[in-house]
Amino acid sequence: MAGYRPASQPRRERRYFALMAVCLTLFVGAGAVVRHFSVPLAIAMCVVAAALLPVAAIAANRREPSDRWWDEDR
Repeated sequence: MAGYRPASQPRRERRYFALMAVCLTLFVGAGAVVRHFSVPLAIAMCVVAAALLPVAAIAANRREPSDRWWDEDR
């Protein structure tokens, strides 16, 4: 099934890219802007961004109820 793409795939991709955009914004904002005003806040932003990375991967791979890609008998 090389061309098989579940119906929820675009939704999962949007969710993943949205979370990754938040991570990137937090990392860049912490390093470029916030560190000039508050180093502890910049560190906290980096910690939150680092914690969001696995959340993004889990959200991208979460099975929706309508998905059938786990069925072996297609």
